[in-house]
Amino acid sequence: MTVEVQQDRLTEYISSIRPTYEAKLKELVDLPSVSMDPEHNKDIRRTAELAAALLKSLGATSEIIETKGQPVVIGEFKVGPDYPTVLVYNHLDVQPADINEWKSPPFEMKLEGDKYLGRGTTDDKGPALSVLYAAKYAFDQKIPVNIKFVWELEEEIGSPSFYDFLKANKDKLKTDSVVVSDTIWISKDQPAVSFGLRGLQPFLVQLTTGAKDVHSGETGGLARNPITEMASFIAECVDGKTGKVKIPGFYDKVREVDIDELEGYVKSGFDIEHFRTARDLHSLRTKDVRDAVNRVWTQPTFEVHGITGGYNGPGVKTIVPHKAEAKISMRLVPDQEPEEIIKLFTAFVKEKLPDAVVEAKSGLKPYLGPREGKFPDAARKAFQLAFNKEAVFVREGGSIGAVVTMQELLGAPIMFLGLSLPEHGYHAINENFDWGQASSGIKLFVHYFKLLSDIH
Repeated sequence: MTVEVQQDRLTEYISSIRPTYEAKLKELVDLPSVSMDPEHNKDIRRTAELAAALLKSLGATSEIIETKGQPVVIGEFKVGPDYPTVLVYNHLDVQPADINEWKSPPFEMKLEGDKYLGRGTTDDKGPALSVLYAAKYAFDQKIPVNIKFVWELEEEIGSPSFYDFLKANKDKLKTDSVVVSDTIWISKDQPAVSFGLRGLQPFLVQLTTGAKDVHSGETGGLARNPITEMASFIAECVDGKTGKVKIPGFYDKVREVDIDELEGYVKSGFDIEHFRTARDLHSLRTKDVRDAVNRVWTQPTFEVHGITGGYNGPGVKTIVPHKAEAKISMRLVPDQEPEEIIKLFTAFVKEKLPDAVVEAKSGLKPYLGPREGKFPDAARKAFQLAFNKEAVFVREGGSIGAVVTMQELLGAPIMFLGLSLPEHGYHAINENFDWGQASSGIKLFVHYFKLLSDIH
């Protein structure tokens, strides 16, 4: 069975569904589905119910699967048992948002012309809806491919329940390939297909030196200051200027990057000044493009996300705090295992700050997939057809925990067809998405689904 994509009909369809797309995106964004905050559990539940209802309203099957944590929504547009199947993965949970820092309320989506403002618009509710409406079109046009959906609601906290969920539902989600739309282009002019993800290992380090805060005039100089000690410890972990990690053994398993691969990244269109300005950064650690792409795509990191403790109100309160906590994470690259990093870091803390307590949070393994073959070729062609631009293959600096799980349990090739741009503000204030990326994204996935039906 052969079905061709008729461009005029597809263009008309995309134009006709714009009001519906924007209305449904607003419904989703207006729900603060913040997975890391238990106070938003009801919002997570409402998001799952809305997502399941949306799938069903478009003609797909839908089901909410309970897990030990937050639920997962699955569904399918099924054309026939003899046709190939692709599994689409997106997540509908979001990062927190400090309402005081935003230009508009983060959980009340605002439309500014072609732009959508709100938490989750680009990460990952906007792209998820683009794929959904592309699947609806493919289904209605009887393109011979079955399209399954997995919408997770714990991605932003490392997907702690996803492994058990997928293991229990592996038969339901059996597939010939997987596609993920949760990655970022190099720039608005340069589409990118990610074939590698860094892993992640977060930690909390807590140091308590007393039962209560005490007067610095009475005790300063004699009492231990846990914030001072924590800052000193962090300085022993990482060079603040270069970012070089100083923990013994940290780089032992880091795989050397092939010189041709690195040169490909340099030639990919990566612009170091655009990288800086798109993220509102004042300066970077390097001005060398080769060093820059190496840092964000192929090298591990050590980052401090916050140090808490003591007095944080206005002015200065002259106390010596009694406890401090550092929030730390390390991005990992191929051959670095979270379990080994936990052992290395815990031993280092024990040596340098013996009475501190280390809590290792849920970690993610790194992922490295193919750059060549029929699925990468289909991705290249789909980008060319949808955006009239050639996509480059690069690694992604971030992490998606579910990807490694799907690789292990489903055993199917995984492709990343992202729609987000650097200026869309992943995890940042004033996150946004736009109709240009959304509409062309629908076209991209219609072509990709058609190409998948041809190559099986």
